[in-house]
This record gives sequence, C-alpha cells and structure tokens, in this order.
Amino acid sequence: MGKASREAARERIKQERLREQKRAQRNRVLAVVGAAAVVVLLVVGVGYLVMNSGGPDSDREDLYAALPEQTVQQDGSVVVGADESAPVVEVYADFQCPACQKFEEASGPTLLEMAGEGSAVVHFRPVSIFAQRPAPLGPNSLRAAAAARAAADHGKFVEYNDILFANQPPEGQEGFSADDLKEWGTDVGIDSAEFAERVDSESEVANQYADYSQELTSAAQEDLSEEQLGSMTMSELMEWGNEQGIDSSFLDGSFVKEVLDATDAADARYEGENQFSSTPSVYINGQLVDQDTAFSPERLRAAIEDAGPGEVSSEPLASGGAESGDQDAGAPPETEE
Repeated sequence: MGKASREAARERIKQERLREQKRAQRNRVLAVVGAAAVVVLLVVGVGYLVMNSGGPDSDREDLYAALPEQTVQQDGSVVVGADESAPVVEVYADFQCPACQKFEEASGPTLLEMAGEGSAVVHFRPVSIFAQRPAPLGPNSLRAAAAARAAADHGKFVEYNDILFANQPPEGQEGFSADDLKEWGTDVGIDSAEFAERVDSESEVANQYADYSQELTSAAQEDLSEEQLGSMTMSELMEWGNEQGIDSSFLDGSFVKEVLDATDAADARYEGENQFSSTPSVYINGQLVDQDTAFSPERLRAAIEDAGPGEVSSEPLASGGAESGDQDAGAPPETEE
C-alpha cells in the first residue's frame, strides 16, 4: 500500500473515532430516557451482526487498509507491526470462547487502529483452551484455530480472526464447519485451492483429535495419579500415550498440533501474577492486563500508550522455516483413511 493510501485510511479512522464519540453521547442520553428499550435494540443488533456477517464491514475495511504487514511466526502466531519503539500487545484467544468474542467486539478495533498508527505492535496468539472438551466444543475450537492459521499463510489472519468471532457458534452447538470456514476465506479475499484443501484436511484432524483425546484421557486417568496428571503438559501426556500405543502421529505436520503446542507454551511462558490461566488474556510488554482494562477501549489504549518499547518474543516463519514438519505452508497434513 502506498503512503498516500495509508494516510487516507488513517484519516478515515480518525473521522470514524469522532463519529463514534458522538454516537456514544447519544447512547448515554438514550440510556437515561429508556434503558429497557436500548437493551432490546442492542440484543437485536448483535443478533443481526452475527447472522449477517458474511464479510467485513466498511469501518473494519478502513482499519485493515491501514495495517502494516501481518507476519506469521515460527510458532504459528501472527505479529502486526514492526516499530521497535512501540509497546508489544499479546492477545491470547480461543475462537470458541464467548468472552473472547466480547473482547473482540469491545477492544479489537482499538488494537487494529493502534497497529495501523504504529503506536503498538499487536501479537495475536490463538490457543485452544477447549481442545480437550468433547464434541462439539473441542472440535469447534480446533477447526477454527487451524483455519485461522491457514488464513495467516495468505496474509489474511486479522480479517479472518474477525469473521470467525462474528460467526462464533453458541457453546454446545456445532459450528465452524469446513464448508463455512472455506466460504469465509473467500469472503476475506483468499482465492486459493490450497487454502480450501488445508481447511478440509485440518478439519478432519480436529475431528479425529476429539476421539483420540477421549481415549488418551481415559487411559491416563486409569494408569496415572492425579498428581502425575496435574504436572504434565498436553505434549508430555501425548508422549506418554504414544508409549502406551495410543498413536498421535495423525497430528504430525498439522496446524491443529501447532495450536495445541501454542496452548502448552502459553501455560509455560508466564509465572506468578502474570500466569496465563484463561482467555482472553492480554499482555503489554509481558505484563498481564486486568480484565476491566482489557475490555475498555479507552483504558486499554491509555495503558498501551503509557508503556515503553516492547520486544516480540518469537521469530518470523521465513527466518527459521516451518516448525510443523518443515512442510510447505499450503500443504495439508496427511490424514489416515
């Protein structure tokens, strides 16, 4: 994108912020006059957004246009921005997590705006806290995360991230089907047979993982003590399972495995008061942000602006090759028939 186009996009964002402030003032007046009516309108509005979110809206398009390059990292995360003088904001989210959807609605635009301004480097770190849960919750989470990782290879992670949260299925209801995931890729501008093939293959892996996880968990609960289980990461438990003949090789080279590893890594990356324990979790320069701040666009912006320069703790994929089996970015993993 040229400098003039980027400046124009940022000016549109500035004007939209002014319009948002005016709308907020009107909303406060409406809240005083008739709070019940406003609540009804908001509920209907959110329902309409989720049911009719085939593609990004015009406001988000301006945010996307102003973004710097989206850089895939060796661990599958995505960094947006490269200004070494800017704070680094890490966002851990599960696409099936309702609270993560609320965070995205509340503070997502602010993070994109700051990345576009160059006032923050935003590091998206998708995880799957629901991976071990039975269907449909676990497979939903893994299918979505793997598809988002595939979208990242086509430079569309941010746009795809937004459309996934806009179409998040209710807990307990199957969603994020392979057909929908492929259609949403088209909606955000991914025109690639490789993307569709990858989504299909990753969806099969995610579905297979649900049965595998139940078998592994049942065997572990039978043979291991609670203390042993509590001290093991998922990767360690899978290694134990391989020794017991519970084969995990179907995960090799998959984005599903990458997401599982990323979730383990989040658990190990922080300690003490910064310990990762839930989603969404937002960190500014490695320090955990409290939930009240994370869910408030104004407070989150202020906290980021008050922070000093940060450092991205991962390496770009191009500098170290694919960690997932060193296979081509678009090549789907082999699945067992």
